[in-house]
Amino acid sequence: MSEAKKTTNRKEIQEWAEKHGGVPAIIKGTDKKGKGEGLLRIHFPDKSDQDDNFEEISWEEFFKEFEHSKLALLHDPKGNFNKLVNRD
Repeated sequence: MSEAKKTTNRKEIQEWAEKHGGVPAIIKGTDKKGKGEGLLRIHFPDKSDQDDNFEEISWEEFFKEFEHSKLALLHDPKGNFNKLVNRD
């Protein structure tokens, strides 16, 4: 059984996501005060039903919100689990 790892390293996050088929995304309909921003996620389109609630964004947009919200990625190196959490 592998243990979860917490990281803020952009290269590590992007490489991990892409290795496991993940893309940067927001959940539509969760925008803040009508600004068009939604909850940030790494979405795995090949591993889920075609969920129309996810909107793919660029890695640049992803990391801008990632830094602004002071997030970290908690993940299983084998790709079985991931969650965006507070850095604290």
